[in-house]
Amino acid sequence: RDPRDMPVEEWGGIAYSLAALDAALPEHWQIVPVMKVGHDLAGQARRHLTTLRRLASDAALVEVPFPTSRVELHYLSAERRTERMSGGVPPWSWIALQPLLRDLDALYINLISGFELDLETAQLIRQHFRGPIYCDVHSLLLAVQPSGLRTPRPLENVPAWCRCFDLMQLNEDELSMMAPDAMGLAATAMANGVRSLVVTLGARGVVYFASAGFDGLESRPARALNDAGGAIRTAILPAVPPRDPESIDPTGCGDVFGATYYSRLLAGDKLTAALSAALIAAGRNLEHRGAGGLAHHLRGELSQA
Repeated sequence: RDPRDMPVEEWGGIAYSLAALDAALPEHWQIVPVMKVGHDLAGQARRHLTTLRRLASDAALVEVPFPTSRVELHYLSAERRTERMSGGVPPWSWIALQPLLRDLDALYINLISGFELDLETAQLIRQHFRGPIYCDVHSLLLAVQPSGLRTPRPLENVPAWCRCFDLMQLNEDELSMMAPDAMGLAATAMANGVRSLVVTLGARGVVYFASAGFDGLESRPARALNDAGGAIRTAILPAVPPRDPESIDPTGCGDVFGATYYSRLLAGDKLTAALSAALIAAGRNLEHRGAGGLAHHLRGELSQA
């Protein structure tokens, strides 16, 4: 954030995603958070969830006897920061996840530490879950040093990870750790069943890659591995600038973008319309401080920033 500001403590990326889902999903959809939370913040987390309008009535966090993950962010610029993590809950096993996914229609995966889900568990999710799966791969590409500093790490077995998801999101730095260039990664992703790959470019917007025939979730409901039936489509869409570029908070923009994009696809929007809505939401997020009240702000309602 602005170096003139005092440090603040507040909810992190998942809360931004939940706020964006709450603001962008159609009325008939419900949010079911599948999350572990440490005993130290379980009560506060439950209270925060009650602020969501579309939270399912039977949704419940899984409280564990470990400290909740905490990440300290130091911004070097609006698009560059360091991350230092402490605490952390245990990873998910398939046995624990399976009953929680049984009645869900779509799955949005946005990891906190990056260690909650290993490849084997992701493969079992893909094998048994029939709905669309969206993944923001950000934390999968971050290691944790003994000091807690988060540093980039390459993602092993990229094709196998791609086979687990229908839609993927990453940024430029993460792309460079997965493939030599964007088109190479897009070709690998589409050959392994990914229908939409979105690379966020910060203030320059996003570039998307879409498999042949994909223009929204309704246009191609079934996965098609190794489908070589047409060329990959790609385009760059510009970012939506904030009204006051001198006073912005970039925290959570990627989370808001991804959750909004997926929400609008689930609502039936076409690809570019969903991406445009996501860019507008990310621009609005720049104007809001923190995740508290963010859903109201994204809907254009009054909120306390």
